[in-house]
Amino acid sequence: MKITINGVDADIRPETEKTVGEVLCALESWLADSGYRLSGLSIDGEMVGIESMEECFSREIDAISILDIKTSSVAELLAEAFCQLAQDMDVFEAAGFEERRAFASGWVLSPQAILLAEQYPDFFELAVSTFSGEGAGVQMLRPLAGERLRELEDPVGELRRAGPLVADVCGRLEEFPLDTQTGKDARAAETVALFSGIAEKVFRLFYVLKMEGFPVGDIIVEETPITTFISEFGATLRDMLAAYEQHDTVLAGDIAEYEVAPRLRGLHNAVIHAIIGD
Repeated sequence: MKITINGVDADIRPETEKTVGEVLCALESWLADSGYRLSGLSIDGEMVGIESMEECFSREIDAISILDIKTSSVAELLAEAFCQLAQDMDVFEAAGFEERRAFASGWVLSPQAILLAEQYPDFFELAVSTFSGEGAGVQMLRPLAGERLRELEDPVGELRRAGPLVADVCGRLEEFPLDTQTGKDARAAETVALFSGIAEKVFRLFYVLKMEGFPVGDIIVEETPITTFISEFGATLRDMLAAYEQHDTVLAGDIAEYEVAPRLRGLHNAVIHAIIGD
């Protein structure tokens, strides 16, 4: 049996595997390490449908000439999941009261939900709460899903467009100590919320770029490898938020102005320079 991946000879020869399922299990870890997932299968030129997948796994490879494994990157599959989610939201909005009550329990078993739970657990929980009638509603979920889809389809463009948002929130972080000291509690709380959103976005874009094969893993930020920098940055964020929640405004302000703002600006600039050259 000849094994091809997306139509290209993979130069893989089964050793002890006897069935299609055993072959796929042997390739599973290799695919995961390469950032790809199984997205389809064809045997001797015939595509295998979902309904016959289980039967296909038990087929013996001695009776097969060509096994073509279709793969997609995780980023591609996530983009498809968000496109499907948009359709799910349309179905949910058009459903009656009783149908909506049962919608969430069925949705969590769908392929798109399973992938989102694995890759974007925070968004998965938001979708489940929305479909369960406990969240803020589809009107809130839809634009957030659209943003995540743009990040997956055009991470470089989203990174560039995030520049003014990063600059604005860094400026607000530098003003954060004065806001807390002069009783501008509403503005301070808004700054924390805005910062959390844009920081998470920059982190997401970094990982999307990494999934797509961009050379971001070798970036150095402030003389620190980027993965170490992100880990240390995350610890700093937790320290700032903990101080803020404990009403230690002096410590929270110092961390925001002197550690968080310059690190967020430095991280964004480093990735932009490495990818775009700006």
